[in-house]
Amino acid sequence: MAGKYYDELNVGMTIQHSLGRTVTETDNVLFNSLTMNTQPLHLNADFASKTQYGRPIVNGILTLGIVVGITVGDLTEGTIIANLGYEQIKHPRPVFYGDTIYVETEVLEKRESKSKPDQGIVKMRHIGKNQHNEVVCEVERIALFFKRKA
Repeated sequence: MAGKYYDELNVGMTIQHSLGRTVTETDNVLFNSLTMNTQPLHLNADFASKTQYGRPIVNGILTLGIVVGITVGDLTEGTIIANLGYEQIKHPRPVFYGDTIYVETEVLEKRESKSKPDQGIVKMRHIGKNQHNEVVCEVERIALFFKRKA
C-alpha cells in the first residue's frame, strides 16, 4: 500500500503532497446538490456578486474534503483503520472556481493504542494552500493507523 504505517510516522515529520486538485464550478454545484446545501453564496452568481467576494465561493466542507483527500495516497491509503476526529478546522481564505489546492501534512502527536497492540493513534495537521501559496484550509485530524507487521 502507498500509505504510511504508524511506525513510519514521527512527531514533527512534514509531508509535502505532490498531488494538486483544481476545483471547478461543477464540483461545487454537484457537492452542494448532494449535500442539500442551498446557500446562495455557493450557488447564485447574482447573489454572490453583491458580497465582499464578488463571485461564488466553493463550499468549505468540499474544500475540507479535498484537502483530506489529497493526503490519502501518500499517508493513509490502506494503512488506517478509521478517522477518529477532525478538530480546529479553519478556512482563512475562500476557494474560488479555478483555484488549485495543494496540501502539506505535519505529524503532531502519536501514541500506541491501549487496547490494540497492532495499532496506534496519530494526530496530524493538514494545511491546504491555493496556487498563490495562500492558506485556504487547516485541519487537525486524528486517525487510527495499523502498525507494520513484524
